[in-house]
Amino acid sequence: MAMEAMRAVQILNPSGEVTMPRPERTRVMCVANQKGGVGKTTTTVNLAVALALHGNRVLVVDLDPQGNASTGLNVPHHTGVPDVYDCLIDSVPLEEVAQGVEGIPNLWCVPATIDLAGAEIELVSVVARESRLSRAIAAYPGQFDYVFIDCPPSLGLLTVNALVAAQEVLIPIQCEYYALEGLNQLINNINLVRKHLNPALEVSTILLTMYDRRTRLADAVEQDVRNHFGDKVLQAVIPRNVRVSEAPSYGQSVMTYDPGSRGATSYFAAAQEIAERGVKEPVSRNG
Repeated sequence: MAMEAMRAVQILNPSGEVTMPRPERTRVMCVANQKGGVGKTTTTVNLAVALALHGNRVLVVDLDPQGNASTGLNVPHHTGVPDVYDCLIDSVPLEEVAQGVEGIPNLWCVPATIDLAGAEIELVSVVARESRLSRAIAAYPGQFDYVFIDCPPSLGLLTVNALVAAQEVLIPIQCEYYALEGLNQLINNINLVRKHLNPALEVSTILLTMYDRRTRLADAVEQDVRNHFGDKVLQAVIPRNVRVSEAPSYGQSVMTYDPGSRGATSYFAAAQEIAERGVKEPVSRNG
């Protein structure tokens, strides 16, 4: 219990000190995988909270019509709330729809409402449809250390907007066989976006999620991913953990819901690794 309490204090960082290094320039990271249920939203929310608790200024852009990242950060996203749809379709400035996350001073969220479900169709006829989000982020007057974009589980125009806006792609990969099957298609799409729309884009980070240490399959998948992607794969691995699943039902990340749990400790380690990599390998500012 004492160890758990120590971990909780380390993760919550009640002093508010900057304990994770801040990058020299804004890192815009797109969290993408067209397969659903691999932990994209959970990863976005928990990494954002971990970095914000440790002194980084973080913006989360919820680009999934389900609005799960907004739910996980306890940000209102019912019909009528100004959201990312207004930015993409009506060119409303991002700062007008961004909301501060309660209890976490350095964290803001641009919510997604159900209106976003129609954006895929409406964007087809919009001028410069692939770069609407990129322009909105570039025009934001505030200075962020990190911008995380939570993508929908598809490779449509919303995901393309995220890939054009970002410099880095973070791919969560579930430690199961099917998780590897759609990966080639995702990499191909990223390469197409890099070639035609965003030359600065790169797959910078792979995070293994839902790791079950009791199965040989999880070990085999981990080995395959590490052999294929090398240093891009974080050393931190996210285990299957009931606390991670419970936290969103309370409108919280696992970092604040149960900071002493294995899930919180693992996401904290992943955030620390991402922060340290950002200092070693500075990336160019978006816009």
